[in-house]
Amino acid sequence: MISNERPSPYGRRPYQSQGYGASKYSQQPRPPIQEDTLKSAELQVERKNFVFALKENPRGRFLRITEDVGGRRDTIIIPSTGLSDFKRVIDEMVRASDEIPEKHPNPEA
Repeated sequence: MISNERPSPYGRRPYQSQGYGASKYSQQPRPPIQEDTLKSAELQVERKNFVFALKENPRGRFLRITEDVGGRRDTIIIPSTGLSDFKRVIDEMVRASDEIPEKHPNPEA
């Protein structure tokens, strides 16, 4: 028996039911949760389209940021309790980007 085949003294971990290679269709689908959109905005940066949606559901408010590049979508969700910290970090990154010289300047600019 190898170490990762031994039962854990802490019980079963939630991700073990999915397992590597497990089909997402083998699990019971979750029922949809009603979400209300409070505000939304779109932003295009080069080839990327970003959609910002402030939403609310029974669990609370959150910001959903979706990036769409050529039909491929990636999404992150930030609970409203973390929006101030998220904004602070973004502001720091903008300042750093403005202050630190580029190593490889964009030749198209």
